[in-house]
Amino acid sequence: MLLPRRVLLATTPILASERLEAEATRRLPHGVADWIAGGAGGEAALRRNRAALEAATLTPRVLTGAGPADLRRRVAGLDLPHPIGIAPFGLHGLMHRDAEAATARGAGGALFIVPMVATLSLEAVAAAAPGSPRWMQVYLQADRGATRDLAARARAAGYGALVVTLSAPVAAWRERDIANGFAPDPARGNGNDRPAYARPLQGGTDPSPSWQDIEALQAEGMPLVLKGILHAEDAARAAAMGCGVIVSNHGGRQMESNPASFTALPRVVDAVRGRAPVLMDGGIRRGEDVVKALAAGADAVLVGRPAAWALASGGAEGVRGLLARLAAELSTAMRLAGVDRLDATGRGLLD
Repeated sequence: MLLPRRVLLATTPILASERLEAEATRRLPHGVADWIAGGAGGEAALRRNRAALEAATLTPRVLTGAGPADLRRRVAGLDLPHPIGIAPFGLHGLMHRDAEAATARGAGGALFIVPMVATLSLEAVAAAAPGSPRWMQVYLQADRGATRDLAARARAAGYGALVVTLSAPVAAWRERDIANGFAPDPARGNGNDRPAYARPLQGGTDPSPSWQDIEALQAEGMPLVLKGILHAEDAARAAAMGCGVIVSNHGGRQMESNPASFTALPRVVDAVRGRAPVLMDGGIRRGEDVVKALAAGADAVLVGRPAAWALASGGAEGVRGLLARLAAELSTAMRLAGVDRLDATGRGLLD
C-alpha cells in the first residue's frame, strides 16, 4: 500500500521527470546524456509517445463513493504494490557507480526488468535485491547456444520470466550519437560475462528472428514476455502461444515512423482478449499517464528514461523517489477520476 502523503514527502525527494532529467544531464557527460535522451532519426516517434498521452483526456465520474485508492496489482503471477515497473535500459554503470544493483534496490517491490547489456551480471543484480520481482531481458542471439545459456542462468538466479526484445534486430540510425561520435564502450556492457551475447546490435543479435525462435526458447522452461509488439496480429499470435506482451516502440529509439505505444495499446489489448498480460512503455511521465494506460487496457506500465535520469541523479534513492512520486500521483489521479480500484479504470474514463 502507498505511504501516507505526509510521510512520503518527508522521506523521499519528489522530483518531476523533467527536473530529474535536468539534474542528470548536469551530472552526466554530454554524450551519455544524449544517448539516454535521444531517439531514432529526427525523433518523431519519441515525441509521438508523449504527444499521444498528452492528447488523451480523462472524464471523471463523481459521487461514486470511491475511497482511498488501492494500487496493488497482480501481473503474471506477481503481487506488486502498484502497476509501475522499470523497463530494461542498458549500461546502468554509465549513470551511477552502483549500476543495476542501485536500480534493483531502488525498485523495492516494483517489477524491474533487468537489461541484458548490463554493467553487472544478472546474478549480482539478483543478489542486490533478493526476493524482489524481476524479469530478465534477452535479445535473440545469432548463437542460439548463447541464448539458451542466458535463459538457464536467469532461471537459476530466480528471474520470473524472460523479456524477449524484438524491436531491435539491427542498430537504428540515431543522429545524436552520430553527431557526438558516441558509442557505448562494449567493455562496459560485459557484466553478463559472455562476449558472444553481451553485445546486442554489435554483431551478436540475430538480425532475422522468427516465431520459430520463440517456440524454441519456450522449451527452456521459462515464461516469455515479448517486448516491441505494436501490431494486433502479432499480439494475437503471442497470446495464442502463451506469451505476455509489452506494447513498445523501444522508446522511439529504433524506428522514427513507429506509432506511439499508447496509440497501439487498445488494438493490442483487443487482440489479446485477456489471454495474456499486456504491459506498455513509452512516454509515461505522470500518474495520470498511468491511469490513461490502465484505462486503455494495460495491466501495468514501465518507465525507462525517467528511471535512468533518477538513477543518475540519486542512485537507489533516486529510483525509489521516482516510483514513490508516480505511485502518489496515480493514487491522487484515481481519486479525482472517481475510482478506487485499478480494475475500475476502464475505457469509459477516456475521451
